[in-house]
Amino acid sequence: MTGDPEPIGSAARRALEQELADLRDERRLVAGILQDRTDVGDQADQAEQLQRANQLDRLDRRIETITERLRQADVAGPAPTDVVGVGSTVTVRFPDGSVETLQIGELAEALDQNLVTSDSPLGRALLGHRPGDSVHFDTPDGPSSVVVVSIGDQSAQE
Repeated sequence: MTGDPEPIGSAARRALEQELADLRDERRLVAGILQDRTDVGDQADQAEQLQRANQLDRLDRRIETITERLRQADVAGPAPTDVVGVGSTVTVRFPDGSVETLQIGELAEALDQNLVTSDSPLGRALLGHRPGDSVHFDTPDGPSSVVVVSIGDQSAQE
């Protein structure tokens, strides 16, 4: 990664946007409860208020992180479709003939279960490659390889 804003694929964007909406809903709920409970009585009530305030802080930080990541993705523009990069959706064929479509992302916390982080062995190996390229990488079970079949969001092309 270059330090410049990196694009994200459509599946990762949708997952982040959904997480952001869910976090904002949760924040409204927690803030409402916190505001309604101005009559803090015993220590249990005070502890509950402190816990809610901490939860609100955690939600605010995550909302800020996601909002900034989406803003950076907007600045970066769409993921490349001619060469594998961060944000690319890439279809690969494994030596056993199985084919998988993967999303190359920066963070493992994205909700897409087909996410391959750009700093993982496969992610690093795929970066910069084009359709038809054979890519070799190391796994815990030893060396492996894939062939890049295509690059781009296949669902967007249908």
